[in-house]
Amino acid sequence: MTLARKHEQGAIKIREIAADGDLPEKFLELILLELKNARIVDSVRGARGGYQLRRHPSQIPLSDIIRLVDGPLAPLGDAEQLRSLIANDADHRALYEVFLAVRDAAAEILEHTTIADLVSGGKVRKGAVTKSVHGSPKKKATGA
Repeated sequence: MTLARKHEQGAIKIREIAADGDLPEKFLELILLELKNARIVDSVRGARGGYQLRRHPSQIPLSDIIRLVDGPLAPLGDAEQLRSLIANDADHRALYEVFLAVRDAAAEILEHTTIADLVSGGKVRKGAVTKSVHGSPKKKATGA
């Protein structure tokens, strides 16, 4: 979040990021290394060095970060694995269809929410079209 908030300032020192996020520096180093390997951040050497986002925060979907840190968005395996289970396990098909629907809904939100959205106070996606458990489109409720 610090890198997104301070994107226009260029590279931010790890000490400042750690203090801002109340994180241990060693733990943060591991996270930043993963983000660097995934080409989400760059490291800059030297006295003015630190870390910075490679792209504008509005171009980095939250789903990229979640998948990097936590793996697939599905509560059980990834989407392809769930589709295979739906096709091959008739006894549990309805359960896997629910898991897939949950994964698809989460993916829809996370892929259309950027880290810039979070920094600016977040946004709620209202009125997005989702699929029901049985595959037919339905309008998502827009109320609380």
